[in-house]
Amino acid sequence: MRASNTNTASIAAAVPVPGATAEIVPFRPPVRPAVERLRAATARLGAVVIPPVIVIGLILFVWQLLCSAPGAPLPAPSKVIADAWDFIVDPFYDNGGVDKGAFWHLSKSLSRVAIGFSLAAVVGVALGVLVGQSLWAMRGLDPIFQVLRTIPPLAWLPLSLAGFRDAHPSAIFVIFITSIWPIIINTSVGVRNIPQDYRNVAAVIRLSWWEVFWKITLPATVPYIFTGLRIGVGLSWLAIVAAEMLIGGVGIGFFIWDAWNSSRISDIIVALVYIGIVGFLLDRLIATLGNIVGHGVAAQ
Repeated sequence: MRASNTNTASIAAAVPVPGATAEIVPFRPPVRPAVERLRAATARLGAVVIPPVIVIGLILFVWQLLCSAPGAPLPAPSKVIADAWDFIVDPFYDNGGVDKGAFWHLSKSLSRVAIGFSLAAVVGVALGVLVGQSLWAMRGLDPIFQVLRTIPPLAWLPLSLAGFRDAHPSAIFVIFITSIWPIIINTSVGVRNIPQDYRNVAAVIRLSWWEVFWKITLPATVPYIFTGLRIGVGLSWLAIVAAEMLIGGVGIGFFIWDAWNSSRISDIIVALVYIGIVGFLLDRLIATLGNIVGHGVAAQ
């Protein structure tokens, strides 16, 4: 009898009553414990960090074996650290002239890159949009760009020194003329790849040239623009290091050349490591900025 009453009550509860309102309970996904989240984050970090650490360790091990013998042409890693220890641990020293720490040499090189690359970015994007939108501009300018971009960066240095008669603007010009070509080419490709339907809609609703650029051209070409900027910033960093070896003064390129003249091979190796790290950080900076700008433009 008691079982029968229980079944009847459950059936009555399951039958909807006219006029009654049902409470809607929102779905809440199960929350993972903190330990599990920490374990997953550690696994992701390990997958990114462990492989390059292993490869770098193997390279250093082989390098140590090959260069530990007497009369080896290059110093072993242990000797590099011992010889360049003062240069590594004190990057901020300044004894006047060009006798400075790594921080000051890198800062001077980065300041030149910042000026030259910024000018190249502004001019390159503007010319890229012009070449991409105008058939006449593409026919007139594209052959010139294709010829000029094949000239090596250092080939521009004597001409820039003759024109500016000063090392600092000459180095900036070399950075500018080296990094502008991938920006122009990638931007123009992005503009030409805009679907024709977008242009037709802009013509129908009579958008101004600024509205077309802001609402159609820019969102469609952001990935292409930042691809060109990433290539350009890498070329800028390559060009300034090579140019500074010839123009002299404070800069990481001249530091390497001066260390070579003084037979400080260990200092050269440490400087090359610094150059590679800074170049990697510059590339990551432009890539991150591209992701931020791309998401922001897409949201608008």
